[in-house]
Amino acid sequence: MDKSSPLIEHLLRRTGFGVSEADRARFPAGTSYRQIVDWLVAYPESSDVDAKIGTPGYLLTSSGFAPNTNITHARQRWLFRMVHSPAPLQERMALLWHHHFATGYNKIAGMYGAVDGARMMAARASTDPSGQTGQIEMLRRGAFGSFRDLLVNVAQDPAMLVWLDGISNVKAKPQENFARELMELFTFGVGQFAESDVYAAARVFTGWNLARSGASGTGLYRFQYNPTLHDTDAKDFTFNIYTPVRHGKPSARIPARNAASGMQDGLDLIQALAYHPETARRLARRLWTWFVSETEPASDGFVESIARVYLDNQTNIRAVLRAVFMSREFADESRAYQRYAWPAEFVARALREVGYQGFSANDALTPLTNMGQQLFEPPDVAGWDLGLAWFTTGGMLARLNFASQLATNQRVALRDAARPFAGSANALVDFCYDRLSLPPVTIDNQMSLVDYALSGGPWTGSDAQLLIKAPGMVHMLAGSAEYQLV
Repeated sequence: MDKSSPLIEHLLRRTGFGVSEADRARFPAGTSYRQIVDWLVAYPESSDVDAKIGTPGYLLTSSGFAPNTNITHARQRWLFRMVHSPAPLQERMALLWHHHFATGYNKIAGMYGAVDGARMMAARASTDPSGQTGQIEMLRRGAFGSFRDLLVNVAQDPAMLVWLDGISNVKAKPQENFARELMELFTFGVGQFAESDVYAAARVFTGWNLARSGASGTGLYRFQYNPTLHDTDAKDFTFNIYTPVRHGKPSARIPARNAASGMQDGLDLIQALAYHPETARRLARRLWTWFVSETEPASDGFVESIARVYLDNQTNIRAVLRAVFMSREFADESRAYQRYAWPAEFVARALREVGYQGFSANDALTPLTNMGQQLFEPPDVAGWDLGLAWFTTGGMLARLNFASQLATNQRVALRDAARPFAGSANALVDFCYDRLSLPPVTIDNQMSLVDYALSGGPWTGSDAQLLIKAPGMVHMLAGSAEYQLV
Protein backbone atom coordinates (compact mmCIF):
# COMPACT_ATOMS: atom_id res chain seq x y z
CA MET A 1 0.00 0.00 0.00
CA ASP A 2 1.24 3.50 -0.78
CA LYS A 3 0.13 6.91 0.46
CA SER A 4 -2.43 7.30 -2.32
CA SER A 5 -5.38 6.57 -0.01
CA PRO A 6 -5.94 9.32 2.58
CA LEU A 7 -8.71 7.26 4.18
CA ILE A 8 -6.44 4.25 4.78
CA GLU A 9 -3.68 6.53 6.10
CA HIS A 10 -6.27 8.06 8.43
CA LEU A 11 -7.34 4.60 9.59
CA LEU A 12 -3.78 3.50 10.31
CA ARG A 13 -2.96 6.70 12.22
CA ARG A 14 -6.04 6.37 14.41
CA THR A 15 -5.65 2.66 15.13
CA GLY A 16 -1.90 2.61 15.71
CA PHE A 17 1.00 4.86 16.51
CA GLY A 18 1.79 6.77 13.34
CA VAL A 19 2.22 5.21 9.91
CA SER A 20 5.60 3.73 9.10
CA GLU A 21 6.78 2.22 5.82
CA ALA A 22 6.43 -1.19 7.48
CA ASP A 23 2.76 -0.46 8.10
CA ARG A 24 2.19 0.37 4.47
CA ALA A 25 4.16 -2.64 3.31
CA ARG A 26 1.94 -4.93 5.40
CA PHE A 27 -0.96 -4.42 2.97
CA PRO A 28 -0.43 -5.31 -0.71
CA ALA A 29 -1.58 -2.92 -3.41
CA GLY A 30 -5.31 -3.28 -3.95
CA THR A 31 -6.12 -4.21 -0.35
CA SER A 32 -9.51 -2.67 0.38
CA TYR A 33 -10.36 -0.44 3.31
CA ARG A 34 -12.77 -3.07 4.67
CA GLN A 35 -10.08 -5.76 4.48
CA ILE A 36 -7.69 -3.60 6.47
CA VAL A 37 -10.38 -2.89 9.09
CA ASP A 38 -11.05 -6.62 9.41
CA TRP A 39 -7.32 -7.30 9.82
CA LEU A 40 -6.89 -4.58 12.44
CA VAL A 41 -9.77 -5.66 14.66
CA ALA A 42 -8.83 -9.33 14.40
CA TYR A 43 -5.08 -8.61 14.90
CA PRO A 44 -2.54 -11.39 14.39
CA GLU A 45 -2.41 -13.98 17.14
CA SER A 46 1.39 -13.98 16.87
CA SER A 47 1.52 -10.39 18.09
CA ASP A 48 3.97 -10.97 20.93
CA VAL A 49 7.17 -9.02 20.28
CA ASP A 50 8.77 -9.37 23.71
CA ALA A 51 11.18 -11.94 22.29
CA LYS A 52 12.69 -9.13 20.18
CA ILE A 53 13.67 -7.07 23.22
CA GLY A 54 17.44 -6.74 23.37
CA THR A 55 18.03 -7.86 19.79
CA PRO A 56 19.74 -5.67 17.16
CA GLY A 57 17.54 -3.46 15.03
CA TYR A 58 14.98 -2.70 17.73
CA LEU A 59 14.40 0.02 20.30
CA LEU A 60 16.91 -0.37 23.11
CA THR A 61 16.03 -1.08 26.75
CA SER A 62 17.99 -0.89 30.00
CA SER A 63 20.55 -3.49 30.97
CA GLY A 64 19.44 -6.12 33.49
CA PHE A 65 15.97 -5.85 31.97
CA ALA A 66 13.31 -7.16 34.40
CA PRO A 67 9.93 -5.76 33.33
CA ASN A 68 7.91 -8.15 35.49
CA THR A 69 9.38 -6.77 38.72
CA ASN A 70 10.75 -3.30 37.89
CA ILE A 71 8.13 -0.69 37.01
CA THR A 72 10.60 1.46 35.07
CA HIS A 73 11.47 -1.54 32.93
CA ALA A 74 7.76 -2.33 32.59
CA ARG A 75 7.20 1.15 31.18
CA GLN A 76 10.03 0.57 28.71
CA ARG A 77 8.52 -2.76 27.66
CA TRP A 78 5.15 -1.18 26.98
CA LEU A 79 6.71 1.58 24.89
CA PHE A 80 8.71 -1.08 23.04
CA ARG A 81 5.46 -2.87 22.24
CA MET A 82 3.82 0.34 20.99
CA VAL A 83 6.72 0.84 18.61
CA HIS A 84 7.14 -2.74 17.40
CA SER A 85 3.93 -4.73 17.86
CA PRO A 86 2.43 -6.05 14.61
CA ALA A 87 -0.96 -5.51 16.31
CA PRO A 88 -0.88 -1.77 17.07
CA LEU A 89 -4.61 -1.55 17.74
CA GLN A 90 -4.22 -4.08 20.56
CA GLU A 91 -1.65 -1.83 22.24
CA ARG A 92 -3.78 1.25 21.64
CA MET A 93 -6.82 -0.46 23.19
CA ALA A 94 -4.75 -1.54 26.19
CA LEU A 95 -3.72 2.11 26.63
CA LEU A 96 -7.31 3.31 26.31
CA TRP A 97 -8.57 0.74 28.82
CA HIS A 98 -5.70 1.73 31.16
CA HIS A 99 -7.19 5.23 31.12
CA HIS A 100 -10.78 3.98 31.46
CA PHE A 101 -9.97 1.61 34.34
CA ALA A 102 -7.32 3.94 35.76
CA THR A 103 -5.08 2.24 38.34
CA GLY A 104 -1.90 3.71 39.82
CA TYR A 105 1.24 1.75 40.64
CA ASN A 106 2.42 3.91 43.56
CA LYS A 107 -0.46 3.05 45.89
CA ILE A 108 -0.01 -0.67 45.24
CA ALA A 109 3.77 -0.49 45.68
CA GLY A 110 3.28 1.49 48.88
CA MET A 111 1.23 -1.35 50.32
CA TYR A 112 2.96 -4.43 48.87
CA GLY A 113 6.42 -3.20 47.88
CA ALA A 114 7.94 -2.16 44.56
CA VAL A 115 8.46 -5.68 43.21
CA ASP A 116 4.94 -6.96 43.87
CA GLY A 117 3.48 -3.61 42.81
CA ALA A 118 5.16 -4.02 39.42
CA ARG A 119 4.06 -7.64 39.19
CA MET A 120 0.40 -6.77 39.89
CA MET A 121 0.51 -4.01 37.28
CA ALA A 122 2.67 -5.48 34.53
CA ALA A 123 3.81 -9.10 34.97
CA ARG A 124 3.39 -11.59 32.16
CA ALA A 125 2.26 -15.02 33.34
CA SER A 126 4.53 -16.79 30.84
CA THR A 127 7.67 -15.28 32.40
CA ASP A 128 6.63 -14.76 36.03
CA PRO A 129 7.75 -17.53 38.43
CA SER A 130 4.25 -17.92 39.86
CA GLY A 131 2.35 -17.14 36.68
CA GLN A 132 1.23 -13.69 37.86
CA THR A 133 -0.79 -11.77 35.28
CA GLY A 134 -0.48 -8.01 35.61
CA GLN A 135 -3.38 -5.68 35.00
CA ILE A 136 -2.10 -4.39 31.66
CA GLU A 137 -1.70 -7.94 30.36
CA MET A 138 -5.28 -8.63 31.40
CA LEU A 139 -6.48 -5.49 29.60
CA ARG A 140 -4.43 -6.37 26.53
CA ARG A 141 -5.88 -9.88 26.35
CA GLY A 142 -9.43 -8.68 26.87
CA ALA A 143 -9.19 -5.57 24.72
CA PHE A 144 -11.45 -6.83 21.93
CA GLY A 145 -13.72 -9.27 23.75
CA SER A 146 -16.91 -8.93 25.74
CA PHE A 147 -17.09 -5.74 27.80
CA ARG A 148 -19.10 -7.68 30.35
CA ASP A 149 -16.26 -10.18 30.73
CA LEU A 150 -13.73 -7.36 30.88
CA LEU A 151 -15.67 -5.82 33.78
CA VAL A 152 -15.59 -9.14 35.65
CA ASN A 153 -11.84 -9.43 35.07
CA VAL A 154 -11.30 -5.86 36.24
CA ALA A 155 -13.39 -6.46 39.38
CA GLN A 156 -11.25 -9.51 40.18
CA ASP A 157 -7.90 -8.02 39.16
CA PRO A 158 -5.37 -7.95 42.05
CA ALA A 159 -4.16 -4.41 41.25
CA MET A 160 -7.75 -3.11 41.14
CA LEU A 161 -8.61 -4.89 44.38
CA VAL A 162 -5.80 -2.93 46.03
CA TRP A 163 -6.32 0.34 44.17
CA LEU A 164 -10.04 0.65 45.01
CA ASP A 165 -9.83 -1.10 48.37
CA GLY A 166 -11.61 -4.33 47.52
CA ILE A 167 -9.11 -6.06 49.77
CA SER A 168 -10.96 -4.60 52.78
CA ASN A 169 -14.54 -5.02 51.53
CA VAL A 170 -16.28 -7.22 54.13
CA LYS A 171 -19.85 -7.49 55.37
CA ALA A 172 -19.02 -5.86 58.71
CA LYS A 173 -17.86 -2.71 56.89
CA PRO A 174 -18.70 -2.53 53.17
CA GLN A 175 -16.11 -0.55 51.20
CA GLU A 176 -17.74 1.75 48.62
CA ASN A 177 -14.82 2.83 46.41
CA PHE A 178 -15.02 0.13 43.75
CA ALA A 179 -18.83 0.14 43.79
CA ARG A 180 -18.91 3.89 43.06
CA GLU A 181 -16.33 3.84 40.28
CA LEU A 182 -17.91 0.78 38.67
CA MET A 183 -21.06 2.81 38.09
CA GLU A 184 -19.69 6.34 37.80
CA LEU A 185 -16.60 5.74 35.66
CA PHE A 186 -16.57 2.22 34.26
CA THR A 187 -20.18 1.85 33.07
CA PHE A 188 -23.22 4.10 32.78
CA GLY A 189 -21.89 7.27 34.41
CA VAL A 190 -22.98 10.13 36.65
CA GLY A 191 -26.70 10.78 36.90
CA GLN A 192 -27.75 7.17 36.40
CA PHE A 193 -27.62 6.00 40.01
CA ALA A 194 -28.36 7.12 43.55
CA GLU A 195 -26.18 7.12 46.66
CA SER A 196 -28.22 4.19 47.95
CA ASP A 197 -27.05 2.23 44.91
CA VAL A 198 -23.43 2.78 45.92
CA TYR A 199 -23.98 1.24 49.33
CA ALA A 200 -25.99 -1.65 47.85
CA ALA A 201 -23.25 -2.31 45.31
CA ALA A 202 -20.59 -2.23 48.02
CA ARG A 203 -22.55 -4.96 49.84
CA VAL A 204 -22.77 -6.92 46.59
CA PHE A 205 -18.96 -7.13 46.41
CA THR A 206 -18.30 -7.97 50.06
CA GLY A 207 -15.99 -10.97 50.16
CA TRP A 208 -14.45 -10.17 46.75
CA ASN A 209 -10.97 -10.03 48.24
CA LEU A 210 -7.32 -10.79 47.49
CA ALA A 211 -5.28 -13.89 48.30
CA ARG A 212 -1.56 -14.56 48.02
CA SER A 213 0.22 -17.87 47.92
CA GLY A 214 4.01 -18.00 48.23
CA ALA A 215 6.63 -15.54 49.36
CA SER A 216 6.69 -11.81 48.75
CA GLY A 217 8.26 -11.03 45.39
CA THR A 218 7.44 -14.45 43.90
CA GLY A 219 4.05 -15.44 45.31
CA LEU A 220 0.86 -15.48 43.26
CA TYR A 221 -1.68 -12.71 43.91
CA ARG A 222 -5.16 -13.69 42.84
CA PHE A 223 -8.82 -12.93 43.40
CA GLN A 224 -10.51 -14.86 46.18
CA TYR A 225 -14.18 -14.94 47.09
CA ASN A 226 -14.55 -15.29 50.86
CA PRO A 227 -18.11 -16.51 51.54
CA THR A 228 -17.85 -15.91 55.29
CA LEU A 229 -17.23 -12.18 54.59
CA HIS A 230 -20.14 -11.75 52.16
CA ASP A 231 -23.36 -9.93 53.01
CA THR A 232 -26.06 -12.49 52.19
CA ASP A 233 -29.11 -10.21 52.57
CA ALA A 234 -31.07 -8.86 49.61
CA LYS A 235 -29.81 -5.67 47.92
CA ASP A 236 -32.17 -3.10 46.40
CA PHE A 237 -31.28 -0.72 43.56
CA THR A 238 -32.98 2.19 41.82
CA PHE A 239 -32.43 0.54 38.42
CA ASN A 240 -33.31 -2.91 37.17
CA ILE A 241 -30.82 -5.69 37.78
CA TYR A 242 -32.93 -8.31 36.05
CA THR A 243 -34.79 -7.58 32.81
CA PRO A 244 -37.60 -9.41 30.99
CA VAL A 245 -35.25 -10.35 28.14
CA ARG A 246 -32.96 -12.39 30.37
CA HIS A 247 -34.89 -13.19 33.53
CA GLY A 248 -38.59 -13.32 32.76
CA LYS A 249 -39.59 -10.25 34.78
CA PRO A 250 -37.91 -6.99 35.74
CA SER A 251 -36.55 -6.57 39.23
CA ALA A 252 -34.35 -4.02 40.95
CA ARG A 253 -33.56 -6.41 43.80
CA ILE A 254 -30.71 -8.89 44.07
CA PRO A 255 -32.25 -11.61 46.22
CA ALA A 256 -30.86 -12.97 49.46
CA ARG A 257 -28.50 -15.87 48.83
CA ASN A 258 -26.55 -18.23 51.00
CA ALA A 259 -22.90 -17.33 51.44
CA ALA A 260 -21.61 -20.09 49.17
CA SER A 261 -23.65 -18.67 46.27
CA GLY A 262 -23.07 -15.02 47.14
CA MET A 263 -20.49 -14.36 44.44
CA GLN A 264 -23.38 -14.42 41.97
CA ASP A 265 -24.51 -11.07 43.39
CA GLY A 266 -21.51 -9.33 41.85
CA LEU A 267 -21.87 -11.17 38.55
CA ASP A 268 -25.53 -10.17 38.33
CA LEU A 269 -24.76 -6.51 39.02
CA ILE A 270 -21.95 -6.46 36.45
CA GLN A 271 -24.26 -8.11 33.91
CA ALA A 272 -26.93 -5.48 34.52
CA LEU A 273 -24.45 -2.61 34.19
CA ALA A 274 -22.73 -4.02 31.11
CA TYR A 275 -26.04 -4.43 29.28
CA HIS A 276 -27.57 -1.15 30.43
CA PRO A 277 -28.48 1.08 27.43
CA GLU A 278 -26.75 4.05 29.07
CA THR A 279 -23.52 2.06 29.37
CA ALA A 280 -23.78 1.33 25.65
CA ARG A 281 -24.27 5.04 24.89
CA ARG A 282 -21.47 6.13 27.19
CA LEU A 283 -19.01 3.74 25.57
CA ALA A 284 -20.13 4.95 22.14
CA ARG A 285 -19.29 8.52 23.17
CA ARG A 286 -15.93 7.44 24.55
CA LEU A 287 -15.07 5.62 21.34
CA TRP A 288 -16.04 8.75 19.40
CA THR A 289 -13.54 10.78 21.43
CA TRP A 290 -10.86 8.08 21.25
CA PHE A 291 -11.14 7.43 17.52
CA VAL A 292 -13.28 9.97 15.64
CA SER A 293 -13.01 13.54 16.95
CA GLU A 294 -12.19 15.60 20.02
CA THR A 295 -13.26 18.88 18.43
CA GLU A 296 -16.98 18.14 18.18
CA PRO A 297 -19.43 16.01 20.16
CA ALA A 298 -20.78 12.76 18.82
CA SER A 299 -24.12 13.02 17.08
CA ASP A 300 -27.13 11.25 18.55
CA GLY A 301 -27.30 9.13 15.42
CA PHE A 302 -23.74 7.87 15.83
CA VAL A 303 -24.23 7.16 19.55
CA GLU A 304 -27.45 5.21 19.02
CA SER A 305 -26.01 3.27 16.09
CA ILE A 306 -22.88 2.17 17.94
CA ALA A 307 -24.84 1.46 21.13
CA ARG A 308 -27.13 -0.82 19.15
CA VAL A 309 -24.16 -2.74 17.72
CA TYR A 310 -22.79 -3.11 21.25
CA LEU A 311 -26.04 -4.53 22.63
CA ASP A 312 -26.87 -6.66 19.59
CA ASN A 313 -23.42 -8.28 19.82
CA GLN A 314 -23.58 -9.07 23.54
CA THR A 315 -21.16 -6.23 24.46
CA ASN A 316 -18.47 -7.47 22.04
CA ILE A 317 -15.88 -4.71 21.57
CA ARG A 318 -14.47 -6.14 18.33
CA ALA A 319 -17.85 -5.75 16.65
CA VAL A 320 -18.18 -2.22 18.04
CA LEU A 321 -14.74 -1.17 16.79
CA ARG A 322 -15.51 -2.53 13.34
CA ALA A 323 -18.72 -0.50 13.29
CA VAL A 324 -16.86 2.66 14.37
CA PHE A 325 -14.20 2.31 11.67
CA MET A 326 -16.78 1.50 8.99
CA SER A 327 -19.00 4.45 9.93
CA ARG A 328 -19.41 7.42 7.62
CA GLU A 329 -18.53 9.66 10.55
CA PHE A 330 -15.10 8.06 10.92
CA ALA A 331 -14.51 8.22 7.16
CA ASP A 332 -15.50 11.91 6.89
CA GLU A 333 -12.33 13.62 5.63
CA SER A 334 -13.12 16.75 7.66
CA ARG A 335 -12.37 14.73 10.81
CA ALA A 336 -8.83 13.85 9.84
CA TYR A 337 -6.36 15.27 12.36
CA GLN A 338 -9.14 16.09 14.82
CA ARG A 339 -7.76 14.07 17.75
CA TYR A 340 -5.06 15.32 20.12
CA ALA A 341 -2.16 12.90 20.51
CA TRP A 342 -1.63 11.60 24.02
CA PRO A 343 2.02 11.84 25.09
CA ALA A 344 2.48 8.06 24.73
CA GLU A 345 0.98 8.25 21.24
CA PHE A 346 3.22 11.16 20.31
CA VAL A 347 6.40 9.48 21.55
CA ALA A 348 5.65 6.08 20.00
CA ARG A 349 4.64 7.71 16.71
CA ALA A 350 7.81 9.82 16.59
CA LEU A 351 10.00 6.79 17.30
CA ARG A 352 8.33 4.76 14.57
CA GLU A 353 8.44 7.55 11.96
CA VAL A 354 11.63 9.47 12.79
CA GLY A 355 13.65 6.41 13.83
CA TYR A 356 14.90 4.57 16.90
CA GLN A 357 18.22 2.95 15.97
CA GLY A 358 20.53 3.31 18.96
CA PHE A 359 17.79 5.03 20.99
CA SER A 360 16.67 3.66 24.36
CA ALA A 361 13.09 3.44 25.55
CA ASN A 362 14.41 4.58 28.93
CA ASP A 363 15.41 7.92 27.40
CA ALA A 364 11.75 8.57 26.53
CA LEU A 365 10.32 8.01 30.01
CA THR A 366 11.26 11.34 31.60
CA PRO A 367 10.08 13.30 28.53
CA LEU A 368 6.80 11.35 28.70
CA THR A 369 6.33 12.34 32.34
CA ASN A 370 7.15 15.96 31.48
CA MET A 371 4.49 15.82 28.77
CA GLY A 372 1.94 14.81 31.41
CA GLN A 373 1.70 11.03 31.10
CA GLN A 374 3.45 8.37 33.12
CA LEU A 375 2.43 4.86 32.16
CA PHE A 376 1.02 2.83 35.06
CA GLU A 377 0.41 6.06 36.99
CA PRO A 378 -2.74 7.93 35.94
CA PRO A 379 -3.31 10.90 38.25
CA ASP A 380 -6.54 9.61 39.80
CA VAL A 381 -9.45 7.21 39.31
CA ALA A 382 -10.77 9.27 36.38
CA GLY A 383 -7.56 8.78 34.39
CA TRP A 384 -5.85 11.59 32.54
CA ASP A 385 -7.34 14.89 31.41
CA LEU A 386 -7.49 14.53 27.64
CA GLY A 387 -7.67 16.80 24.64
CA LEU A 388 -6.25 20.30 24.94
CA ALA A 389 -5.43 19.60 28.59
CA TRP A 390 -2.29 17.81 27.39
CA PHE A 391 -0.92 21.06 25.98
CA THR A 392 0.25 23.01 28.96
CA THR A 393 3.28 25.24 28.44
CA GLY A 394 5.49 22.65 30.10
CA GLY A 395 3.87 19.76 28.24
CA MET A 396 4.34 21.36 24.84
CA LEU A 397 7.93 22.33 25.65
CA ALA A 398 8.61 18.69 26.55
CA ARG A 399 7.24 17.60 23.17
CA LEU A 400 9.45 20.10 21.34
CA ASN A 401 12.48 19.00 23.34
CA PHE A 402 11.80 15.34 22.63
CA ALA A 403 11.46 16.04 18.91
CA SER A 404 14.84 17.78 19.02
CA GLN A 405 16.44 14.99 21.09
CA LEU A 406 15.21 12.27 18.75
CA ALA A 407 16.02 14.06 15.50
CA THR A 408 19.53 14.80 16.77
CA ASN A 409 19.99 11.18 17.84
CA GLN A 410 18.84 9.96 14.41
CA ARG A 411 20.69 12.56 12.33
CA VAL A 412 23.00 10.08 10.58
CA ALA A 413 20.15 7.73 9.68
CA LEU A 414 18.07 10.68 8.47
CA ARG A 415 20.97 11.96 6.34
CA ASP A 416 21.37 8.54 4.76
CA ALA A 417 17.64 8.19 4.09
CA ALA A 418 17.49 11.70 2.60
CA ARG A 419 20.28 11.18 0.02
CA PRO A 420 17.92 10.21 -2.82
CA PHE A 421 16.14 13.53 -2.25
CA ALA A 422 19.23 15.74 -2.14
CA GLY A 423 18.62 17.28 -5.56
CA SER A 424 16.78 20.30 -4.22
CA ALA A 425 15.49 21.90 -1.06
CA ASN A 426 11.92 21.21 -2.21
CA ALA A 427 12.70 17.52 -2.61
CA LEU A 428 14.05 17.39 0.95
CA VAL A 429 10.84 19.00 2.22
CA ASP A 430 8.82 16.33 0.38
CA PHE A 431 11.00 13.58 1.91
CA CYS A 432 10.44 14.87 5.45
CA TYR A 433 6.69 15.25 4.95
CA ASP A 434 6.43 11.75 3.51
CA ARG A 435 8.40 10.29 6.40
CA LEU A 436 6.03 11.74 9.01
CA SER A 437 2.26 11.19 9.01
CA LEU A 438 1.32 14.84 8.58
CA PRO A 439 -1.49 16.68 6.82
CA PRO A 440 -0.70 17.73 3.24
CA VAL A 441 1.93 20.46 3.16
CA THR A 442 0.67 24.02 2.72
CA ILE A 443 2.39 26.54 0.48
CA ASP A 444 3.39 28.62 3.51
CA ASN A 445 4.93 25.61 5.26
CA GLN A 446 6.72 24.54 2.10
CA MET A 447 8.23 27.98 1.64
CA SER A 448 9.27 28.24 5.32
CA LEU A 449 11.02 24.85 5.19
CA VAL A 450 12.72 25.67 1.91
CA ASP A 451 13.93 28.92 3.45
CA TYR A 452 15.32 26.92 6.38
CA ALA A 453 17.08 24.53 4.00
CA LEU A 454 18.66 27.46 2.12
CA SER A 455 19.68 29.38 5.21
CA GLY A 456 23.44 29.52 5.64
CA GLY A 457 24.29 29.16 1.97
CA PRO A 458 23.13 27.83 -1.42
CA TRP A 459 21.70 24.33 -1.70
CA THR A 460 24.29 21.71 -2.65
CA GLY A 461 22.73 18.50 -1.31
CA SER A 462 26.05 17.45 0.17
CA ASP A 463 26.23 14.95 3.00
CA ALA A 464 27.40 17.73 5.30
CA GLN A 465 24.36 19.81 4.43
CA LEU A 466 21.96 16.87 4.74
CA LEU A 467 23.40 16.00 8.14
CA ILE A 468 22.22 19.39 9.41
CA LYS A 469 19.13 20.11 7.36
CA ALA A 470 17.36 16.73 7.32
CA PRO A 471 17.26 16.30 11.13
CA GLY A 472 16.59 20.01 11.57
CA MET A 473 13.59 19.83 9.30
CA VAL A 474 12.30 16.65 10.96
CA HIS A 475 12.70 18.33 14.34
CA MET A 476 10.57 21.28 13.23
CA LEU A 477 7.89 19.05 11.75
CA ALA A 478 7.73 16.62 14.70
CA GLY A 479 7.44 19.59 17.04
CA SER A 480 4.86 21.37 14.92
CA ALA A 481 1.25 21.92 15.94
CA GLU A 482 0.12 19.65 13.09
CA TYR A 483 2.11 16.69 14.43
CA GLN A 484 0.26 16.88 17.76
CA LEU A 485 -2.91 15.82 15.93
CA VAL A 486 -3.77 12.38 14.60
